[in-house]
Amino acid sequence: MTDHTSRIFPSPSTSSHYASTTIHDDSNSYTTRVSTSDIEKCDASIPTNDSTELSDSSTARAESPTSTTHGSSKEIEDSANVITWNGPKDPDNPRNWSNKRRWIVTLVVSLFTFISPVASSISSPALPQISSDLNIPPGSILENMSLSIFVLAYALGPLIWGPLSELYGRLVILQVSNIWFLIFNTLCSISKTPTQMLIFRFLAGFGGAAPQSLGGGVVGDLWSPEERGMAMSVYSLAPLVGPSTGPLVGGWIAERAQWQWVFWSVSIADGILQIAGFIFLRETYAPELLKRKARTLRKITGNQSLRSAFERPDRHWTNVMARGIVKPIIFLGTEPIVQVFAIYMAVLYGVLYLSLTTFVKVFTEQYGETTGIAGIHYLAIALGSTVGGQVGARVLNVVYRKLKARNGGVGTPEMRLPLLMVSATTLPIGLLIYGWTANARVFWLVPDIGVFIFSIGIGGNWTCIQTYLVDNYALYAASAIAGVSSFRALAGFGFPLFADKMYAKLGDGWGNSLLAFICLVIGCPAPFVFYRYGPRLRAWSKAASVE
Repeated sequence: MTDHTSRIFPSPSTSSHYASTTIHDDSNSYTTRVSTSDIEKCDASIPTNDSTELSDSSTARAESPTSTTHGSSKEIEDSANVITWNGPKDPDNPRNWSNKRRWIVTLVVSLFTFISPVASSISSPALPQISSDLNIPPGSILENMSLSIFVLAYALGPLIWGPLSELYGRLVILQVSNIWFLIFNTLCSISKTPTQMLIFRFLAGFGGAAPQSLGGGVVGDLWSPEERGMAMSVYSLAPLVGPSTGPLVGGWIAERAQWQWVFWSVSIADGILQIAGFIFLRETYAPELLKRKARTLRKITGNQSLRSAFERPDRHWTNVMARGIVKPIIFLGTEPIVQVFAIYMAVLYGVLYLSLTTFVKVFTEQYGETTGIAGIHYLAIALGSTVGGQVGARVLNVVYRKLKARNGGVGTPEMRLPLLMVSATTLPIGLLIYGWTANARVFWLVPDIGVFIFSIGIGGNWTCIQTYLVDNYALYAASAIAGVSSFRALAGFGFPLFADKMYAKLGDGWGNSLLAFICLVIGCPAPFVFYRYGPRLRAWSKAASVE
């Protein structure tokens, strides 16, 4: 027979109040201890860079007891039935796993996130072969679309996979989506018509979008804010380096083998990675783990009132999916900060994929290099993005700490913008150097330097913008970032479609000058404007933090 006893008592070290429930059965004893601070710790494991909406967590906090003196007996009874971690050292909490185990999961998830951008661009050097076999007119919009439609799926994927992970946890979504990606990427190799290629590429991109949406969340699950810097810097390499690694490998494949091998090679690598995922990946999402814990205790004790803080009647799958899909769109339509940076990131992403599409042609047609040698120039994009992301993240933290100290220890989102004021200038400068030196066929290293400079801007600017959005929107940062990410994916799809016609009409010099002008007009004034008027915009916004 199960016996339940409950008692409420204050902690001597904090003003939070606790509910402790001891549950006995024939052979086991369990203790659950709940507080508002405990639930906040649990909330902290839900990062703001995936589609999980932190406002749910705030609702969970509202359900937890904040007073033990004046609360009703029902409130006390409800709080005693809330399951959370068994203290800060609970071994079931992913943040308490061993460093080795956490690093293995981090690296595997980083590779999941890496393989999809590789697949997005690896077919670029093989486009002439693919077009010839599938009867696609060379240099046509359809030819470029067969490459960029993969990125179009990035606009839809985060809006679907993110809410699904909130319902079922990160592990199952990562595994299912990667298998989905593996199947459709392999089917690309057996395409016989342009329609089949487009459909299979889009569906492969849809599966590959999941790690992009959830990977940062896994890092947040595993590492506390004090530990997270190195892990996040390792993880962030994947989406930055992946797009430029694809053509680097694809160039040699296109030169030495049939075009089908650009897809087979990715599928072979992803198949090996999937096996590693089955072996090493475990669930890290705190709400899912606590939900499983509550389910187990309900079976053991027979107490059907036991629940985790995240199990609520209103969390129906339709509500979760609708919120995950609709809220980012609302942010794009109503928040000036999100709108401006969504447009700017769309330009950055569009320029990146436009470069990925045209890079091989520049160095094969104008410099007379082989496809394999031309692919090596993609290292300029990889190195620039890495430097921008890695160095930028460290400089961003240093600048933020200094400005915060000058402000009496109070930080504001605008303290993330001074670095963006500088890094935003790298795009127009780099594009001008690349465009005009390539147009004049100057020694190949000089165009590469231009590409390296504007790639620094792509990596560094995204780091600044993402951090600024997180600080600005706090509980709603997931929706803000999802909105920006989906919008930029549309540009990644659209820009390459007009690349050939633009360069054919304007040439490399004026074509890249046009792109530089767009980056200059949108990107350079934005950080100054938001540095000056950001607090006022946050005060007007219903979603932004006003602290």
